[in-house]
Amino acid sequence: MTPYALAVDLGGTKVEAALVDASGALLPASRHRRPTGATSTSDQLAAAVTEAVRDALASLPDGATLLGAGIGSAGPIAGTTGDVSPLNLGAWRDYPLGALVGQQLPDLPVALRMDGICIALAEVWLGAAQGESNVMGMIVSTGVGGGLILGGRVIAGPTGNAGHIGHVAVAGFDDLCACGARGCLEAIASGPRTVAWAREHGFTGGTGEQLSAAAAAGDVVARQAIERSATAVGRAIASASALVDLDVVAIGGGFSHVSDDYIALVGAAVSTHSDFGFVTKTRVVASGLSGEGPLVGAAALVHRADLLG
Repeated sequence: MTPYALAVDLGGTKVEAALVDASGALLPASRHRRPTGATSTSDQLAAAVTEAVRDALASLPDGATLLGAGIGSAGPIAGTTGDVSPLNLGAWRDYPLGALVGQQLPDLPVALRMDGICIALAEVWLGAAQGESNVMGMIVSTGVGGGLILGGRVIAGPTGNAGHIGHVAVAGFDDLCACGARGCLEAIASGPRTVAWAREHGFTGGTGEQLSAAAAAGDVVARQAIERSATAVGRAIASASALVDLDVVAIGGGFSHVSDDYIALVGAAVSTHSDFGFVTKTRVVASGLSGEGPLVGAAALVHRADLLG
């Protein structure tokens, strides 16, 4: 029977787990979600992960082979040890997430990388960046994450946090970030921070969904907030491309769907950034895998370990 990988995706609002086969297809009914959130305690986060993993594993077909687990986590992480310190989950600092998942997979390997790296892997494997060698995968959601594949190999860095574009400073902005710095892309462009900016300028809604609906209905402030986010993302991508010469940036995450033209707005900010052709030629595309991308990318840590370098 087809071998499966357990895929786990940990983010600022939820954790998901599913079984994914060697072709990158999620096993129907194996996908399970639990809430996380900034106010969750360490025990609550651990319970959420454990329950999602347990329910996913319960769907493993009789006689099927489980190869191991791949975990994508919001950053920062600590190398490849499996420890995580997600900025938006304050209860977990140097928490052994890999070991927690491993408790339910005795004697099987567990691999953990930043969620941005998993997005990049998913897009190169099955998504919008197939055939490309110099790629950034991005998530624009509760936070802003990124991961790099250069020369066909994942670039993780000594701490596992290379490509974390959410904490690159963007020229022209001074927003205070939860990491302690100012002008970080995440502090400007993430869903919650974009909604907060809009509220400071008169918007009365409280969610990204409400911001999206208001902008579509002609709310000027809501539209300005969306354009501000997309412009900041585009400027950060252009700076990243000036540094590492990217061909493609694939963007996923819930807030990247806040408007039908969000990806186009990001691309326009890149294409008009400077006179350097090697920067402005960088293509910005939407994730080709929709909401399955993070789980497919986590599974790629098992099924496409050849890309990890």
